[in-house]
Amino acid sequence: MQRFTIPRDVYFGTNALDHLKDVKGTKAMLVIDSERLIEDGTVSRIQDLLKEARIETTVFSGVESDPSVSTVKKGVEMMTSFEPDLIIGIGGGSPIDAAKAMWIFYEYPNLTFKEAAKPFSLPELRQKAKFIAIPTTSGTGSEVTSFSVITDNETNIKYPIADYNITPDVAIVDPALVESMPPELVANTGMDALTHAFEAYVSTARNPITDSLAMKSIEMTVKNLINSFNGEKEARENMHISQCLAGMAFSNAILGIAHSMAHKTGKIFNIAHGSANSIYLPSVIEFNSKTAGSAYADIAKRLGLDGNTTDKLVKSLIKLVKDFRVAMNMPQTLNEYGLSEDFFKEHLDEISKTAVADPCTGTNPRQISVEEMKKLFETTYYGTEVNF
Repeated sequence: MQRFTIPRDVYFGTNALDHLKDVKGTKAMLVIDSERLIEDGTVSRIQDLLKEARIETTVFSGVESDPSVSTVKKGVEMMTSFEPDLIIGIGGGSPIDAAKAMWIFYEYPNLTFKEAAKPFSLPELRQKAKFIAIPTTSGTGSEVTSFSVITDNETNIKYPIADYNITPDVAIVDPALVESMPPELVANTGMDALTHAFEAYVSTARNPITDSLAMKSIEMTVKNLINSFNGEKEARENMHISQCLAGMAFSNAILGIAHSMAHKTGKIFNIAHGSANSIYLPSVIEFNSKTAGSAYADIAKRLGLDGNTTDKLVKSLIKLVKDFRVAMNMPQTLNEYGLSEDFFKEHLDEISKTAVADPCTGTNPRQISVEEMKKLFETTYYGTEVNF
């Protein structure tokens, strides 16, 4: 038996935020990353809509790009004092992930992060509050996923929390919130979404439901991402939907080694998650094609790419990803990104071991050893082909 879980309600399209006027509750705590969402009027608009629903609000700001245990604890303290029956994560993946973790420990203050990180073992939530997610970027899909990653900065331990309990009750995907995204953020989040869909489509946990969502997301992303990068409004709106579909797919099919590699190098190499994925994805497709070639070829066929054999179709798909990077001025390799060769070599053993141990490696379509991971990282630094 398999399971497919997404939020009970997903409100999307023009004026989707207006749903907040009809939300039931008495108190809502809004969790955001920075003052930017206050300064640009997003928070006040949300607060005004909740006021129409007679809901009192308070705001927790300051969630960092890699949410920490200490930040989550501060949020829990505020929740314990304010006693909300609604928790609303607003922003990119980081504030939504942090809000999910705050929710867990608000409801179960005696739980430890180690206990919370045991896969699919959380106690039942919604004893004190329900959860609404409102993305303001188009890439992470966190508004529809059952995941949260929190880092203990004192021990450098990452706690990947995976449990259907933390799937939001409601996701609000309003395109107005991404109209002002700068081009670089459009590129990074868009390539993250494309990687989500690709990896879900070849995952060992894939199923017909996730396949349909992943493929539709791929088709929409390929059609709209470059135009969104160039500022076209309709394409920007379509990308906001596309990334949500990819989130639904990977939340249930999980991911693969492109994300394992990105997870383990983002902080060390100081590289944006989407940019890292865009660098790693072509090499990962090439590596995985030995066991998942037919699935990649299927993607290429559906996109109308050139090729009359599996090998040629896979090559066309790899070229598509590389062409996207060029069109959006993204680095092609870790070397081009600006990472020194000495620094790369210094950390190669460490990142290879930790990437193999990452949870996403477990659903990659081809098994990989630490030595193979080292070689794979080297292809992404030097821009060489995968021949192993």
